[in-house]
Amino acid sequence: MSKNLAEDKLTELLVEQWKLYVEMTDRISARRVGTSRLYVSLLTGLLALIPFILEQGISPNIQKLVFAVIGCLGLALCSVWIVNIRSYKQLNALKFRVIHEMEQELPFPCYDREWEVLKGKKDSRSYLRLSKVEQYVPLLLTIPYLILLLYAVVF
Repeated sequence: MSKNLAEDKLTELLVEQWKLYVEMTDRISARRVGTSRLYVSLLTGLLALIPFILEQGISPNIQKLVFAVIGCLGLALCSVWIVNIRSYKQLNALKFRVIHEMEQELPFPCYDREWEVLKGKKDSRSYLRLSKVEQYVPLLLTIPYLILLLYAVVF
């Protein structure tokens, strides 16, 4: 086997491996979105229980207990969601580091170039990484659960 043929075969294998790795990275991102949807559904569902509980004519003491449980459960879900977001962020960062390393052996490092273009733009300071924005959602959703818990404990 000639040296050029062996190098071509190696490059071909690297490209296939790169494609597979990029696809797996995309699947992680899709899983991340699905996980966030699950948390939004659960947390919204918990909040939707409040009017239902109020309409049932349950004694105030039992209502407060139920509200305290819902508040604690909502805060716990928000906390676990934040941990999940951070975990996915770390996993994606690692995967993209590997992709960038693989691209060094390819003719055009498209992901590296994408970041160069982004960093070179005048308004690149206004770019917020999705993982930063994504963490605000569970933080904001802690507010109604904190209020609910405080209401159940204080009043």
